[in-house]
Amino acid sequence: MKISLVVPAYNEEKLIARSLACIRAALAPFRQRGWETELIVCDNNSSDRTAALAREAGALVVFEAVNQISRARNRGAQGATGDWLIFVDADSYPSSELMEDVATAIESARYLGGGSTVRLEGVRGLTRFMNGLWNGLSRTMGWAAGSFLFCETAAFRVLGGLSEALYASEEIEFSRRLRQHARGLGMTTVILARHPLMTSARKTTLCSRLEFGRMLWETVWQRGANLRRRDACAIWYDGRR
Repeated sequence: MKISLVVPAYNEEKLIARSLACIRAALAPFRQRGWETELIVCDNNSSDRTAALAREAGALVVFEAVNQISRARNRGAQGATGDWLIFVDADSYPSSELMEDVATAIESARYLGGGSTVRLEGVRGLTRFMNGLWNGLSRTMGWAAGSFLFCETAAFRVLGGLSEALYASEEIEFSRRLRQHARGLGMTTVILARHPLMTSARKTTLCSRLEFGRMLWETVWQRGANLRRRDACAIWYDGRR
């Protein structure tokens, strides 16, 4: 068994070293089982030291020129040689306990993939409430957060990877297709909840509630059509770090 960790990264020099260190430390459950691992970072056309820091951390670095998260994840997965893919964002910090749950899910042969609930670092009040609301929705609907998504590699390739027609919510669209594909094989997907993924809450400070609210309203009003336009997803692509 071999596990490929794929980390998409755009101008992440502030956080990527910590993220990769956490990922490497979290791989213990796989090593204990005698499974191989590989760590791949997709440099999504960064203008800072992201790629250099990733190489210093021992990651294989690949390049994607078009700045789009789905393309970055797909490019990272393209050269992966593992039986399973785990996508982790460059501002997220998985624990060994979470990886243990992933390994257990894989061993069960019940799941074709899934995700994890998330915990935003240091948030309170409304943001903490919204974090909890997302986790509830994620578990109910089977939607994986983009910051942590795992999938059998063969299934990922059959499904054609993440949609490059979308600039946001591509993980939700993929989760739906993955779950449908799994059912056809007599399997399912899972959102792991015992050990939530710790992830950065920087966007909640860099972007205003008005910006988030406007994007949510446009998504509802346009029934997701706005997610196919880069300019409508500016909070994810404006370069604020």
